[in-house]
Amino acid sequence: MSPIIDGPRPHIIALANQKGGVGKTTTAINLAAGLAELGFRVLLVDIDPQGNASTGLGISPQNRKLTSYDLIVDGVSPQDVVQMTSVDSVWIIPANADLSSADLEIVSHEKRSFLLHDALRQPELDSYAFDYLLIDCPPSLSLLTINAMVAADSVLVPLQCEFFALEGLSQLMLTIRDVRRSANPALRIEGIVLTMHDMRNKLTSQVEADARATMGDVVMKTTIPRNVRVSEAPSHALPVLSYDPASKGAVAYRALAKELASKRKTVR
Repeated sequence: MSPIIDGPRPHIIALANQKGGVGKTTTAINLAAGLAELGFRVLLVDIDPQGNASTGLGISPQNRKLTSYDLIVDGVSPQDVVQMTSVDSVWIIPANADLSSADLEIVSHEKRSFLLHDALRQPELDSYAFDYLLIDCPPSLSLLTINAMVAADSVLVPLQCEFFALEGLSQLMLTIRDVRRSANPALRIEGIVLTMHDMRNKLTSQVEADARATMGDVVMKTTIPRNVRVSEAPSHALPVLSYDPASKGAVAYRALAKELASKRKTVR
């Protein structure tokens, strides 16, 4: 572990979309790897009960004795749940199925929406000198997702290039607005990133045009292509940036990391 370093608080980004299968976890894993390649120290916080981000970064189920469940529900120290991954400069707080009951267990807690916020601001995390914390949310607008939005500085929304892509976006935006009003007035939208993008498909072009017309500059310039290497990488417990560094998917996620970092004027 690094010694305590005085410096700015890490930027916290929640990756959220209540629709499943949009590339949310894939984006979390590969964005973390892309930011690490730029020289940043990144913590990925997995709060999805499926634990796919943990699996995708090589944390086996037997190595998840303490998880984000213990951090949020039982209040264990962040130092006890942070694990190194095989990717340089990327750490993770893993998740497992215990989180499935977390909403019910914390709903009566006086600070139920602030548990993750408080956990991620404990001084024990300062020793890691993280630049970014990425929170991989469940595919639902649950109390866990609300916790992520209350804890976060911004929300990044992966949006699949398909017919119903924009339908669920309005509900997500309403949730973000409600969190701003009730608990986190500084919360902003980091951006919307179009995933599974295939320019050979007319529908993709239409979805992109609609998204950019509706949301304007909130839509990230970088798009993530539909790429078999991106799909294969998790089965090897690697980001696509490590699995096939020259693939179109890896190139796109590097570009996304650089675009995101440039918004903070932190490109190294």
